[in-house]
Amino acid sequence: MKIKYIYIKTWGCQMNEYDSSMIKKYLEKTGKYLISTKPEKSDILILNTCSIREKAQEKVFHQLGRWKKLKNKNPNIIIAVGGCVATQEGQEIFKRANYVDIIFGTQTLHKLPKMINEIEKNRRFIIDISFPKLEKFKYFLEPKQTGYTASVSIMEGCNKYCSFCVVPYTRGHEISRPSDDILLEISSLSENGIKEINLLGQNVNAYQGPTFNGKICVFSELLQLVSEIEGIERIRFTTSNPLEFTDDIISVYRDTPKLVSFLHLPVQSGSNRILQLMKRSYTTEEYEEIIKKLLKARPNIQISSDFIVGFPTESEEDFQNTINFIKKINFDMSFSFIYSNRPGTPASKIKDDIDLKEKKRRLYALQDCINKQTMSWSRKMLKSTQSVLVEGVSKKNIMELYGRTENNRIVNFKGSYNMIGKFVKIKIKKVHTYSLQGELI
Repeated sequence: MKIKYIYIKTWGCQMNEYDSSMIKKYLEKTGKYLISTKPEKSDILILNTCSIREKAQEKVFHQLGRWKKLKNKNPNIIIAVGGCVATQEGQEIFKRANYVDIIFGTQTLHKLPKMINEIEKNRRFIIDISFPKLEKFKYFLEPKQTGYTASVSIMEGCNKYCSFCVVPYTRGHEISRPSDDILLEISSLSENGIKEINLLGQNVNAYQGPTFNGKICVFSELLQLVSEIEGIERIRFTTSNPLEFTDDIISVYRDTPKLVSFLHLPVQSGSNRILQLMKRSYTTEEYEEIIKKLLKARPNIQISSDFIVGFPTESEEDFQNTINFIKKINFDMSFSFIYSNRPGTPASKIKDDIDLKEKKRRLYALQDCINKQTMSWSRKMLKSTQSVLVEGVSKKNIMELYGRTENNRIVNFKGSYNMIGKFVKIKIKKVHTYSLQGELI
């Protein structure tokens, strides 16, 4: 049997990265495929797409145009397009790029091995962008992890229908994996040397997974169960919605040391008027109350967030309210974006009345504000002792190792190779813009 080579290109969020890792495992398990890093030397090209940003579709067709040249040289190459753009556009992709062989959705990636077999036999276009309710997770694959951190998807979809967002349309409604399946996957990862877990979902704090005895496991309970798995020393999760950040989740911060003192909690805007237009269903005052409760439960917690600038009708006053809110909460980091009009969303019907130059000005001003606060938080770490998970040899200096702190800072330090994969205590000696320099204690 001739081994075929597969190239996977991934765009988008951590969920897409997770899906691509699953695709890799599904295909490698057949024994027929190996993963390649060079598209020009591959037999199968897979594009896992994201539709969050503006002109995502055009980005897809530009990439497919480059792959078309490879297929012209070798007609036997199979091209597959998956992810959110595939789910959103479906048959339209094939109409514009009729050399594409397979279009698969966010919930049908487990069918890829069978789809590829069909194409090899019949050379007929295949599309499956259905939503078969977490069927892809039923094909549990023994993890083959090489690092010491891993992400585990606990749920898919979102019911919130924020006015700017396409996720409910591309990943479907919220549906949670059974808690026992998640715990089995994490236990297997732990046995393979994983020390840190990141629980993934479009809205993880809405998790309500069935248990073996017919009950429902909520997110706070899942966090506690994960913390009891031997070998798992750190727990993170991404991402959550303030609307469902309930007191029982906050109490886990008080009672569960393995849950890191760092939280990504998207707020999107510091203006209540804009939040209402975004259909976020909470106010800045309610968000601030959550942070106050978190600080009471975990006084040293640091908060990162998401922000959208230039949302339709956002005034200078609205924007200044966001800047003031950033300073008030003292966010540590953020992901910030210029508003992108996504076809089919309610916000797309609001006139986009802010020109691009002004949007960019606001974005740069917001990022400058956040960057100053990030640096301020980093300076507070100077001379402190940090627990660092050592991940490997430093990318800046092969004579050093690097690891990550609870609050997501990279630390470079001198140490021995046998420390890789372990937690060590590091005293912070220098603070740089994007990293820290430390000394082993």
